[in-house]
Amino acid sequence: MAAPRNLLFLFSDQHCAQTAGCYGDSLAETPSLDRLASEGVTFDAAYCPSPLCTPSRMSTMTARQPYRNGVWGNQDILHSGIPTFAHSLGAAGLGPILIGRLHSVGPDQLLGYTEREVGDHHANWTGVPRVHMGPLEGTASPDRRSLLHSGVGQSAYEVKDEDVTEAALNRLDGLAADLSAGRRERFAMTVGLMLPHAPFVAQAQDYSRFEGRVGLAHPRAPAPEADHPWIAAWREATDSRDVTEAEELRSRAAYYGLVSAMDRMIGRILDRLEALGLKDDTLVVYSSDHGEQIGAHGLWWKHTFYEASARVPMILRWPGELPTDERRDQVVNLTDLTATMIDAMGAPALPDACGVSFLDVAKDASARWIDRTFSEYCQASRMDWAPPGTTQNRMIRDGRYKLNYYHGYRPQLFDLADDPLEENDLAGHPRYAAVRDGLTAEVLRGWDPEEIGRRLEAGLAAKELMADWARATEPPSAYMWPMQAEHNRLNAAE
Repeated sequence: MAAPRNLLFLFSDQHCAQTAGCYGDSLAETPSLDRLASEGVTFDAAYCPSPLCTPSRMSTMTARQPYRNGVWGNQDILHSGIPTFAHSLGAAGLGPILIGRLHSVGPDQLLGYTEREVGDHHANWTGVPRVHMGPLEGTASPDRRSLLHSGVGQSAYEVKDEDVTEAALNRLDGLAADLSAGRRERFAMTVGLMLPHAPFVAQAQDYSRFEGRVGLAHPRAPAPEADHPWIAAWREATDSRDVTEAEELRSRAAYYGLVSAMDRMIGRILDRLEALGLKDDTLVVYSSDHGEQIGAHGLWWKHTFYEASARVPMILRWPGELPTDERRDQVVNLTDLTATMIDAMGAPALPDACGVSFLDVAKDASARWIDRTFSEYCQASRMDWAPPGTTQNRMIRDGRYKLNYYHGYRPQLFDLADDPLEENDLAGHPRYAAVRDGLTAEVLRGWDPEEIGRRLEAGLAAKELMADWARATEPPSAYMWPMQAEHNRLNAAE
């Protein structure tokens, strides 16, 4: 099997897999992703290595789980000695290109990419003030303002993605010319999008298509006495216990509008690839760094292991090599996707990787595979977006079962075959004690929550010193998109 000539990796931010037509959502308007799925292979049980941006992205880049990278939060810096997906592609002579989102913290803003355009919207350093988002200040974070200030308008993230899309189209034009003239033999390009990440604010034409059509989320939040104690603490920490119906309906309609806007951008990129005659020679991959709960279980944003947060969309199209309009129910991870893209491109495998190539599975549903994967959410105390104290949480999905381990709390256990909405926690049922105990042992195999807690707390002083240094010295940032407060607006109800 010859490697594909080219790779186009489309990587969005915070896209809940369920909100796409090709994943069974009759309301979502995603014709571009639906077409890609009809022309390729769709994975129905793909998971992120962490339901948080930077740790998920750094694990995807390295094909290592967060505890192997030491990147658990958005303020953690990936060690520059750890090779990445881009280093592997570069070693194979592909000259990897990045357009848009990376979300790397620290001095290395390439992580092996040889070219980068547009960049990120925030500074490379913690401690440096972020650009004020005007009427949408605070709405990009797990903060009640995200739900209060939602609806019709425009966020800087969508403006940025339009620039990313234009840059991707122009770069494809240049790559096609280079290929035609013999200046380049192959290419590998990653397009990093921000959408449909909150703020939950969509352009009027997108919002209006979903207003009144997207109802309340299901399942609803449990009664307080039935809530899991860590989840209850999370609700308290993010002031999301008593979200009104108006906030929920407005935020959900806007989210669907953002998914639609993202799909249009992806469609433009795929159309240009085809118009340039590159479709048949290119492996196209679409996925997202994590999901979005959009009200399911009474939760918002990400940070948990419920399916809406931890499961991600994943579609691969490789004309002539992968089947068309097929689905896979094997349990895979973004770390496995990285290994798969490296395998397909004939690039050297990453050393010490956790991810395993599922290329054989993509080609043949009967290929052997271990249906097991993990996801982590760990945070030190005094950090954003976690209840008080140190958080050491880990999920295992093994076949039909998912166990969520919360250090210091009781676990959750779900049978996703019988209970896909995760409404019936089986962890306390005697009949499932053996399953619970067996999966707990697997979660803890090689993963010591006490040691991780010590590492997290020991790293706090370094983070705080680095932030103080950045505040005092104001170091320059590279590869930055010039975000302005004026890019954000929130319209009156329309």
